[in-house]
Amino acid sequence: MNKAELVDKVAEKASGDKAMTKKDVDSVITATIDAIMEAVASGEKVTLVGFGSFERRERKEREGRNPKTGDTMVIPATKVPAFSAGKLFKEKVAK
Repeated sequence: MNKAELVDKVAEKASGDKAMTKKDVDSVITATIDAIMEAVASGEKVTLVGFGSFERRERKEREGRNPKTGDTMVIPATKVPAFSAGKLFKEKVAK
């Protein structure tokens, strides 16, 4: 599912008395994603109960190999985004 398909699905599920247009849904999804990325980038943990948690993790410096030459090289330490699925999400996927 890509973002456009997600927007369609959310707009469909949100139909009712106060239906949202696809444009409104796209704005909300974009703002949500931006807010999560900004929070994680600044070192905050974002938890959506039942869905999961987004956080920044540190990767230590490590030794690797150049696949072409086989020479060893040092891979520098870095910060990476990480997602941990929540209990409800794991249960839905397991069914």
